[in-house]
Amino acid sequence: MHAVLDRCELRRPPFAVITVAGTNGKGSTVGFCDAALRAGGYRVGAYTSPHLVRYNERVCVAGEPVDDAALCDAFARVEACRGDVSLTYFEFGTLAALEVFRARGIDIAVLEVGMGGRLDAVNGVDPDVAVVTSIGIDHTAWLGPDRETIAVEKAGIFRAQRPAVCSDADPPAAIAAAAARVGAGLKQLGRDFHIEREPHGWTLRQSDKVRAGLPYPVLRGDHQLNNAAGALVALDAIGDRFPLAQSALRAGLLEARVQGRFQVWPGQPVVILDVAHNPAAAAALARALTQHKLGGRTHAVFGMLLDKDIVAVVDAIASCIDRWYLTSLSGPRAASADQLQAALTQAGVSQPVERFAEPAAAFAAARRAAAPADRIVVFGSFYTVGGILPALEVTP
Repeated sequence: MHAVLDRCELRRPPFAVITVAGTNGKGSTVGFCDAALRAGGYRVGAYTSPHLVRYNERVCVAGEPVDDAALCDAFARVEACRGDVSLTYFEFGTLAALEVFRARGIDIAVLEVGMGGRLDAVNGVDPDVAVVTSIGIDHTAWLGPDRETIAVEKAGIFRAQRPAVCSDADPPAAIAAAAARVGAGLKQLGRDFHIEREPHGWTLRQSDKVRAGLPYPVLRGDHQLNNAAGALVALDAIGDRFPLAQSALRAGLLEARVQGRFQVWPGQPVVILDVAHNPAAAAALARALTQHKLGGRTHAVFGMLLDKDIVAVVDAIASCIDRWYLTSLSGPRAASADQLQAALTQAGVSQPVERFAEPAAAFAAARRAAAPADRIVVFGSFYTVGGILPALEVTP
């Protein structure tokens, strides 16, 4: 990455950078930062992954995905610069996103780490502020078997003499240790900043600043308040260069839109889309489902990748589900519907189960079976949610 960044003259890009790492909450944190900065009048680039339907979703400028022509131009520039350097799919895409942002003249980029942090392609550029969200057990073959080990990888985005933020409510000790080791100025939820919940809003309290009367985030789920607080602390950390009025911060909380994070699709039955694909995310989804309980049954369209802890995910959410529609996904990493059923059996699930070859068929069956007062929850993978999104564009 450094070799090609140097050739592209992007090692030190002409725009500021916020880098976001973590197991869960990265996309939401990027969304809050992006929306608040845009409301403050700044030209913002947002880089996220993976996409749900179209690759263009990964690279947004001023709140909109860039078009094919802009991406293809950026790919061509990267290809011309890389010479004999071999690049992975994600490295190539990250370089292309930075090329797009330079060409579009943005003020600041908000970059989501793909996996881990320390060795991720996004970490090839130095952030002006680094955010680590909640840390759970995922990608253990690459990142390590426990939260402390994984935290070392996530904290690899910290930089000396640069601000760092951790919005995990129970952070591994490795986070503070890593910040101290590199000399980053870390602010940690529960230690350096605090959330005070109130009936009609909330207060963010830091040692040097208090922001009261904040609206609850439009993104649903209690965990989103931690993500929102981390985003606001990060924005405050660069407030000398990018000052934001309270009105812009409020807009960021109320206008952030992130597909597939407890996204409620209106109509009857209600459809809820959530890309939860690890035990911590499934537990957060279960809490949100419990808090937003409807009168009817809950139908689950469920598909996962085989390298995830499927049994632990099922354990975390099974009590909220009345009927399962298991779907195979495509690709070498995909779990089949039969493998998912074996995981449900191992987890002791007794609810009715049906199996399908692909997400659209599972979703169609759930729609046929669901009463108007029921809800359909689609979860387990970006591929599961992305696989049914086209069907939602069609009137049932």
